[in-house]
Amino acid sequence: MQVNFYEQVDDKRLRFAVIVVRHKGKWVFCKHRERDTYELPGGHREPGESILEAARRELQEETGAAAFSIHPLCVYSVIGKNRVNESGEECFGMLYTAEIETFQGQLHSEMERVLLLDQLPTRWTYPEIQPRLVEEYVRRKNSI
Repeated sequence: MQVNFYEQVDDKRLRFAVIVVRHKGKWVFCKHRERDTYELPGGHREPGESILEAARRELQEETGAAAFSIHPLCVYSVIGKNRVNESGEECFGMLYTAEIETFQGQLHSEMERVLLLDQLPTRWTYPEIQPRLVEEYVRRKNSI
């Protein structure tokens, strides 16, 4: 599995939005109803949806975020077969960063719960991809 980072690509190539999220100094992660692992909020872009709209929708559905700020960080790509890319060809997504101010009461997605963590999890849903996305977030944040 190979993860690459870019400043930009043609918008039509962006299929996924993933968001590195913080709330009051804590990491925000989701636990899917059918898995015992943790993941960053994110998902597929729907037809007719901008990549930012996809990121906002996924953040709200998967975390219950009510008030938040969200900003693009960079484009990422994954080469290699995985649960969401059966061909293994290079697949592109936009990596966002968000700060959640408030949460609404309930989740409207396949997520069972939201976790607020002081430390990054050890059991990732996508262990070859999502830790790399967080590392890139930290690297870029520290270089500002």
